Amino acid sequence: MSAETNPQAKAANLVALFEETAQRRGDQPAVNQKKNGKWETVSWRELARRARNVADGLAASGVKPGDRVAVIGETNLEWILADLGILGAGAITVTIYQSNLPHECHYILENSGARLVFCDTEVQAAKLREVKGKLPALQGIICAAGARPGGFERTLAQLEEAGAGYGKANPAAHAARVAAIPSGAPASFIYTSGTTGNPKGVVLTHGNWSYEATTVATLDLVRPDDMVLMFLPMAHSFAKVIEAVWFATGSGCAFVESMEKIVDNAGEVRPTVMPSVPRIFEKAYNAVVSKGLATPGLKGKLFKLTMEGFDEWASGMEQGIDRPNWKFTLGRKLVFPKLAAALKERFGGRMRHFVSGGAPLSAKINHFFRLAGLTILEGYGLTESSAGTFVNRPGQNRIGTVGPPVPGTEVKIAEDGEILIKGPCIMKEYYANPAATAEALHDGWLATGDIGQVDADGCLRITDRKKDIIVTAGGKNVAPQNLENELKTDSLISQVMVHGDKRKFISALITLNPENAAKWAAEHGVPEGTPLHSVPKVLARIQDTVDALNARLPSYSTIKRFVVLPRDFTQESGELTPTLKLKRKVVTRNNQALLDSLYEE
Repeated sequence: MSAETNPQAKAANLVALFEETAQRRGDQPAVNQKKNGKWETVSWRELARRARNVADGLAASGVKPGDRVAVIGETNLEWILADLGILGAGAITVTIYQSNLPHECHYILENSGARLVFCDTEVQAAKLREVKGKLPALQGIICAAGARPGGFERTLAQLEEAGAGYGKANPAAHAARVAAIPSGAPASFIYTSGTTGNPKGVVLTHGNWSYEATTVATLDLVRPDDMVLMFLPMAHSFAKVIEAVWFATGSGCAFVESMEKIVDNAGEVRPTVMPSVPRIFEKAYNAVVSKGLATPGLKGKLFKLTMEGFDEWASGMEQGIDRPNWKFTLGRKLVFPKLAAALKERFGGRMRHFVSGGAPLSAKINHFFRLAGLTILEGYGLTESSAGTFVNRPGQNRIGTVGPPVPGTEVKIAEDGEILIKGPCIMKEYYANPAATAEALHDGWLATGDIGQVDADGCLRITDRKKDIIVTAGGKNVAPQNLENELKTDSLISQVMVHGDKRKFISALITLNPENAAKWAAEHGVPEGTPLHSVPKVLARIQDTVDALNARLPSYSTIKRFVVLPRDFTQESGELTPTLKLKRKVVTRNNQALLDSLYEE
């Protein structure tokens, strides 16, 4: 099926599109960033001037069209300047997550053949210094600040200064370079998160990004007068598509100081749109619920009644049954309005909507935020499809689905349930990996690896990852993500991995939310400092949550046994990707003996 007709792209490449917007917006604010405790604003005109200097500086350094230049760092102005400068030089931006370890940086830099790499902090520069001796193609590092002397490292300011001089001597060079970039030219190498092996370099073109920018801009997700709050890592395709839409609409964009300051910064800049991954909503939900349940007296009892009613109602909604109960009705009248006022104020009081992507969002959590007055528009896409592929629209939010395809994109469901996508969003290839490219692309259709179904209104519902589907020893198919998302709505639970492929029943590894679990334990008489993962009261509490889920499941997909682990899954341990998705193979390998013990008689 096909969505609405795709609007004609305004520009052949992303740089031209950005520069058209910058000229149109002029002195309007483009970037808000906090430096030394104070918010600073950069106009569209100033952003374009500095980006042009970076591009000219790269050209003066010998960077040619088609060269690869990498960027590693936090989501900030310096990242955007590096990206725009690389593209303006006709080169290709290779993205590296700020959380990547030195050996992971080495792999991406070597695989891409990057000539230069931008970084923003001493921490990132240290990683690059550690591996530069193994990278003969790497010719230099450009640091936002603190470059070491010797010629191999330069500061961003030095590059911009060199670019300004080059631009004066060659005033027509930049415009000529930009005009020569065709739509089909590669713009980005974005490396997949590597949940099943070495990352693959997804080649996305200027045409991919220009299509996304101009098409998504028609959907009212981001308006010219919006303030977008950004904290997503720029190495992720979700952040990159938001960047492209920002370039097309000319909205304002504010970069958070850190992940810990998201809510604080929101209260300061008062955003109207916030893209996010589900993990942020899960943590916010669990924090609100934990605080509400811990409230003493009548207020606490009323909140508990409300959540009992909400849980029952939300379970019915998953089955398509909207049947309010008296507890839910009471809470909707007395609890949710106060909750809505407090949450709206926490996010600055102007939030039009959140946009969720990168992983499945629990419908229960989405319903909770809606009742609390905050709209979450869930979307779906892969790096290989330029991220922005399906999304719910403002005023047409179908919770439990990821919405219809964006205009110009087609979708069909294969016989085995796999979602197939076709359109201007689809990648060119996996870099230097024709075998993987041939496996993913068939006659222009991208095999997503996800299982789903399209409803009568054209909205897509994701049911699971094809490779993650558990087939029990009895031949029953179980979708682990659905069970995991349900369990993670318990405020005491942080992460879950459901297990059971080729096993006789389903089991689970569960980690605790340290803060919420500690509060609950203290309230229930557990001595401070006790390892909570082995406390009988805590295990009984988790068992209640598992039992409540099992009561709604067919017997073959119920969780028969589980273990609460002594620590959470982390990126540092290799168990989570930089976008906080579970690496099942790593978690399984790290806990193989424990998982095996669950199946012993």
